[in-house]
Amino acid sequence: MAENFELVEEIIRGSEAAMEVLTRRYYRGIFAFVYRKVGNRDLAYDLTQEIFIKMVQRVGSLKDKTAFKSWLYQIAVNHCRDYWRSAAHKQGSKQVEIPEQMKSDGSEVPYIFERKETREQVKKALHSLPDMQREAVILKYFHFMKIQEIADVTHANVSTVKSRLRQGLTKLAAILKEGEEDEKKRLRR
Repeated sequence: MAENFELVEEIIRGSEAAMEVLTRRYYRGIFAFVYRKVGNRDLAYDLTQEIFIKMVQRVGSLKDKTAFKSWLYQIAVNHCRDYWRSAAHKQGSKQVEIPEQMKSDGSEVPYIFERKETREQVKKALHSLPDMQREAVILKYFHFMKIQEIADVTHANVSTVKSRLRQGLTKLAAILKEGEEDEKKRLRR
């Protein structure tokens, strides 16, 4: 199997076959990231197509051909950010932020994503996070990126990524705990 940097070199020389191989290799992951960011399958499909068009247009500017995956995710992150900025501008809306300090014991936070019965609640809670925290959580727990990779993709330093993850997971735990308590109250009625 050809390495990413070899395929990038072939694409630069005009190989459509190499472009197809790289697209197939990363399409599902990029689509999953975008879908988790936007929460709408059709919109995610459209944005993913645009991301791969940008990839083809910009592949010649890739300096470190061995860092293709991080570079492609950078395009995806930036494209989603651009979409939200333009959508918010068109609608005149602002993203609602959750207060920075929320109480949570945090003991079960990484396991939140493994509980099948809460998948929908996790999805809703994830979309209530501020964009930067949501990105960090999605890249870490759904795409299994290391903190340094997330820092590279989001153009943030490692300590900022760690902070975003900690704050995002704390908020998720609090939101999900609140949802569980609401569900218990509803069942008692």
